[in-house]
Amino acid sequence: MGKTAVARTRSGLRTRRHFRVRKKVNGTGERPRLVIYRSLKHIYAQLVDDDSQRTLMTVTDQGLEGKKTERSAEVGKRIARKAKEAGVTKVVFDRGGYKYHGRVKAVADGAREGGLEF
Repeated sequence: MGKTAVARTRSGLRTRRHFRVRKKVNGTGERPRLVIYRSLKHIYAQLVDDDSQRTLMTVTDQGLEGKKTERSAEVGKRIARKAKEAGVTKVVFDRGGYKYHGRVKAVADGAREGGLEF
């Protein structure tokens, strides 16, 4: 299967949505892409520079206590803190093919609260 021929499973449909979003969203060195990956138990956020094809930093909720949404908000705050230390204040938000709802929204709100602009 090629990049566009993705199976019609739940994860395949999410991948198709992510490809669709990625056509429009591109991260640079000055304004990296904030990517969200959500599994059943955990959530991950990373900053990616698409020009140089490098992951700048990664934050996960592993080791945090509380409900999943609370942990997600903390992930957003942590990625914002790390980004500010690295001199990044503006990002482009990539929801990863997920709905902007629940844990994904919590990460975005936490990142905004931490000082990131998008």
